[in-house]
Amino acid sequence: MIRQRNTHSGGSLVKESLKVFITFLGALLIMPACPAADQAGASQPNILLIMTDDMGWMDLRCQGNDRLNTPVIDGLARQGVRFTDAYSASPVCSPTRAAIITGMAPARLRITQHGEDIPRFWPEDRPVQPPAAEHVLPLETVTLANRLKEAGYATGFFGKWHLSGDDVPADPTASGPAFWPEHQGFDINIAGCGLGGPPTYFDPYRIPALQPRRQGEYLTDRLADDTVAFMEANRRRTMFICLWTYNPHYPFEAPEELIAKYQGTEGPGLKNPIYGAQIEATDRAIGTVLDAMDRLGLADNTLVIFTSDNGGWEGATDNRPLRSGKGELYEGGIRVPLIIRWPDVIAPGKPVAPGAIETTPVISMDLSATILDAAHVELDPNESLDGTTLRPLLMGDKPARGPLFFHYPHYAWHRANRPGGAIRSGRYKLIRRYDDHSIELYDLSDDIGEQKDLAGEEPELAAELDAQLRRWLVETKAQLPARLK
Repeated sequence: MIRQRNTHSGGSLVKESLKVFITFLGALLIMPACPAADQAGASQPNILLIMTDDMGWMDLRCQGNDRLNTPVIDGLARQGVRFTDAYSASPVCSPTRAAIITGMAPARLRITQHGEDIPRFWPEDRPVQPPAAEHVLPLETVTLANRLKEAGYATGFFGKWHLSGDDVPADPTASGPAFWPEHQGFDINIAGCGLGGPPTYFDPYRIPALQPRRQGEYLTDRLADDTVAFMEANRRRTMFICLWTYNPHYPFEAPEELIAKYQGTEGPGLKNPIYGAQIEATDRAIGTVLDAMDRLGLADNTLVIFTSDNGGWEGATDNRPLRSGKGELYEGGIRVPLIIRWPDVIAPGKPVAPGAIETTPVISMDLSATILDAAHVELDPNESLDGTTLRPLLMGDKPARGPLFFHYPHYAWHRANRPGGAIRSGRYKLIRRYDDHSIELYDLSDDIGEQKDLAGEEPELAAELDAQLRRWLVETKAQLPARLK
């Protein structure tokens, strides 16, 4: 079991892109065309980790949004467990990506901002100056892919990385292609680079780690095809696959036939028909991958995890009943969809049956711990993670859940938020603002929209949660803003 923590040089961009492409083709050519192996009794499952970009908690029909069409993901929920109180490690993308690929909290990694923190994110009248943040995952960091590759897994990455800095760096030893996924434990990297969003969703994509294929094809479909090709090439091996879609992140582009389905249907739950089409396009692509998994006989021995890197951006989607959105520590910024299908653990006749709904609060790093647990990868005695495996929970046990902590000491690109930290403990959530040291306290059991601040009514509880948050910030050596005024 994974326990919870208590307390290159770079070549040219073109050469790196060609190397990735040639390596991928080589994998397809070398693997023999033979029948699928029977993996049902294998001790290690395949692992498919699907993470969307900016998909909000209410962006699925199975979450209650009947304006959207997500039949594949809804079906996944019926086959597994849907978590109602799942959280991203951060309200923005890069910190969560770093957290889930390492199992470490963003505060500990010091990767706490969506890329490099730059002056245009800072309000002129700001009372505090955000701390310097790392935005490149160091090569010495041990990733899930490193650990699983050592355990015999074939490792493939498909989609958004955003942990490598500039793709054409001034110093290729500090950022750039030398820090792409193929240098962080992955055998194959398709489309993973320094970009936070694609220049376009249509081929030619202008993504340096993705070669053009068919002009006009949609990016999410392309990533699904490449994922399927990797599964076909490695079907006789145990696989760890990250399908981290760029969708539904900006720019807002989708296939015309899908946009047409949503035109004229705007209202609560759908602000923009293009966004609705992006959600459905994502669902369709996931269906392509899951159908191939069935065809190859891999589904019964595959742990599938579906989640998002942060809450939905309010400019694109309707997060209600949650408050606010991406870049904020309110629920709309950090509560995300999470579905886990694990046939070896969740099955008819077992303590937790398919279609179950789980209300225990969980966080991104728990997924890292669960993946390592599923693969029977043990840490060295001097190592630990900031998450805890969800296996006992998925087997019907209800272990005590410690508090969840959040640290976002920055202004987001929209500059509408306030730097702060937060703690979720049981039914209560406290937010501490770093600009004026004010606190807010909410009872999420009957106030999911965080409308009634209880800090004045429950001062002792607020003080205790605030003290826990402060201790955690010290323990993780979290960097805090400096006061300007």
